[in-house]
Amino acid sequence: MADTALTMDKIVSLAKRRGFVFQSSEIYGGLSGAWDYGPQGVELKNRIARFWWKEMTQLHDNIVGIDAAILMHPRVWHASGHVENFTDPLVDCKKCKARFRADQIPPENLAAKKCPECGGELTETRKFNLMFKTTLGPVEDESGIVYLRPETAQGIYVNFKNVQQSNRMKIPFGIAQVGKAFRNEIVTKNFIFRTCEFEQMEMQFFVKPGTDMEWFEYWREQRWNYYRKLGIDMDKLRWHQHGPDELAHYAKVAYDIEFEFPMGFKELEGVHNRSDYDLSRHQQFSGKDMQYIDQDNGNERYIPNIIETSAGLTRQLLMLLCDAYEEQKVADKGNEDDWRTVLHFHPEVAPITVAVLPLMKKDGLAELAQDIRAELKEDFVTDYDQSGAIGRRYRRQDEVGTPFCVTIDYQTKEDGTVTLRDRDSMLQERLPRARISEYVRQKIKDYKRAERNL
Repeated sequence: MADTALTMDKIVSLAKRRGFVFQSSEIYGGLSGAWDYGPQGVELKNRIARFWWKEMTQLHDNIVGIDAAILMHPRVWHASGHVENFTDPLVDCKKCKARFRADQIPPENLAAKKCPECGGELTETRKFNLMFKTTLGPVEDESGIVYLRPETAQGIYVNFKNVQQSNRMKIPFGIAQVGKAFRNEIVTKNFIFRTCEFEQMEMQFFVKPGTDMEWFEYWREQRWNYYRKLGIDMDKLRWHQHGPDELAHYAKVAYDIEFEFPMGFKELEGVHNRSDYDLSRHQQFSGKDMQYIDQDNGNERYIPNIIETSAGLTRQLLMLLCDAYEEQKVADKGNEDDWRTVLHFHPEVAPITVAVLPLMKKDGLAELAQDIRAELKEDFVTDYDQSGAIGRRYRRQDEVGTPFCVTIDYQTKEDGTVTLRDRDSMLQERLPRARISEYVRQKIKDYKRAERNL
């Protein structure tokens, strides 16, 4: 019997084979902690970002967007606490030269200063700041030091007054952002789960002090429901509350949404009550007034509290690959075609929405198929494939998660109908060529998570 258990090796293999993710600089041996997103990967990543952006901004009247610069004034990171507090505990093995995060090796090894890899002696634990330093300007000296941002949130905080005043926002309101962040991780592992360069989807929601816990619970519910809308197996998700020893320096209370990856439950997204820490610190360090003036309440002035939702875009991509992956038995013919590898992406985020497949290359079918594809391009991301048997072409589309395949055959030439195949059920039905777009849009709107083989 085939071993259908999900492993990270299977995900990595599929990701490269089908153009989702490649090792950065692979022809030179690769670069640890950096990955390149191929044709399917960049489409998937962009579609996840758009799905999140719609959820946050289009569906919430009181949330607007921003795109802040990666490079910021270095005082920002002193105010935020990152220069002082954004560290991991680091130990090295004096014998094999392996490097570890001290909090991720067995306590008995740390106590005995014994390397878990070779048994050699470990160094003393020391703090390692995770921010990347660079210099701005032609002279490389202390005066030109800047940092690659380790999070996107600070760009939102320093623009709080700009956004509030220019858009006449009234509290409660939020500011959303999708962007790159950089962390000089001690250990990068588990494919794209922990990397040095990644993308975040963060929303900072500004509320009146005293209402923060009410809004905190609201956003916990909203973020949980987001994954249900995305079609994720909710049994693979759980909440983890940060204990007193886990809370970040800015956090009043914090929860993580964790997903069950092949390596176990790992953090996917954080929902944090940051109190008034951030705006108070920026007011202190910049000397600028960061108070909100409530004109509807006698010009009351206060520094808002902040509820943060912080999700990793690239982690969500990995989550979707793992959650959507299935090796499915589809027939009992006793050959390799009995099985298919399929990615059950929600059609809203699938890299390709519709594949157009002529049954044969000859007799004008290929030209007809290209005409139909041209019609669909305005509404959907499409693919065209005329190579090989139609069954093998279906299997190739299943592996990249294409939800709909349109097959053009000789009957299409006679009556203008096509065969539309559904990825999850593999059911096929004929419909007029003119109805393809309308049909696909309705199927996307009505999409429900498919039942999976266990």
